[in-house]
Amino acid sequence: MRVKEVMSSTAITIDEDENLKAAARKMRDLDIGCLPVCQANGDLAGIITDRDITCRGVADGLDTDAMIVSDVMSKDLIWCNINEDIEDAIRLMENQQIRRLPVLDVDKKLVGILALGDISTHLPHDLSGEVIEAVSMPVNRACPVAAS
Repeated sequence: MRVKEVMSSTAITIDEDENLKAAARKMRDLDIGCLPVCQANGDLAGIITDRDITCRGVADGLDTDAMIVSDVMSKDLIWCNINEDIEDAIRLMENQQIRRLPVLDVDKKLVGILALGDISTHLPHDLSGEVIEAVSMPVNRACPVAAS
């Protein structure tokens, strides 16, 4: 099975110079957790998630009114090819702990997103459960406990 058979082929994007609040509103209105970020020429520049906005913007106390998407987006982009075997893409998601993987065509243009939800609805439950477990595994296993 190939990535193109499982992925979501509608990837809503946002411009890297767009206001951060506009990105948050777009995610809220569309009920999605990430937006691929494009440069003015349409090339993929990164990805911004609701977590990026929260952890790199709001939590750091930065002026979110003055921030743009490129200030907090993830720039070290990991992606897969539309014709890639789905199991290779899944292993990439597991190894990199990625919940949403941009999908590019042979010309390196964005054609979709491969998300955990796509995997869980198109593949056997045991495989999708394995992926969700691997992607969700905490990097830092230490869990602070509040003193009583």
